Amino acid sequence: MRAAWALPVAMMAAMPVLAQTPRDLLTAAAYQDSDKAAALGKIDRARSVALAELKTDGNDQEAAIIAAIAMAYRAKLSGTRGEALAARREIEALVARYPRNAEAQLALGAWHLGIINRVGKIMARAGAGARQDVGLAALDRAVALGGSRASIVGLAAMLRIEIDPADATGRSWLEAAVKAGAPAPLDRIAQRAVQQVLVALRRGDRKTAQVLADRQLPFGWFKG
Repeated sequence: MRAAWALPVAMMAAMPVLAQTPRDLLTAAAYQDSDKAAALGKIDRARSVALAELKTDGNDQEAAIIAAIAMAYRAKLSGTRGEALAARREIEALVARYPRNAEAQLALGAWHLGIINRVGKIMARAGAGARQDVGLAALDRAVALGGSRASIVGLAAMLRIEIDPADATGRSWLEAAVKAGAPAPLDRIAQRAVQQVLVALRRGDRKTAQVLADRQLPFGWFKG
């Protein structure tokens, strides 16, 4: 039996069973599924709908964000270098076009730090060009732009704690996420997650906090 903290699925109780929008599909894929094929199916449907919306309206910022995040999610599950680099190009284009969009900045930070967490700094930089300083700077911008949302500050905090459980900025962001606004399902998921990470940090258990942060980020259930 898995430990309770290993199952982000438990945080999905407040979500509707049937996902409706592309954003709902991505949230369900990241936190509700525990099967790679099922998650990829949701990701591909979300991206397909978002790309169709972009064909209708090339200035649809929401659709552009969903399409880029879907590509990054697919790359994380596939583990292929080609998809990871394609996701980076799409996210960087998104950031260039919408520099004040907090989700775009968060996606950029997650791309860099996620690869580093997976393969280490040297391999990440040599194989994909992932850099910790670039990732952390993107997280700083994301929180500066959207820190009033629990999902933005909470996910950014867990990305920092995943890299370094002694990170003081990550700890302060965890505290902020508990009090941040939570209007959407992902905000509430992030809020519950950071509370668990904080419990471990408050008792001085940094190793558990790091493991919790890793497991409760999107696709924390997937170890490919």
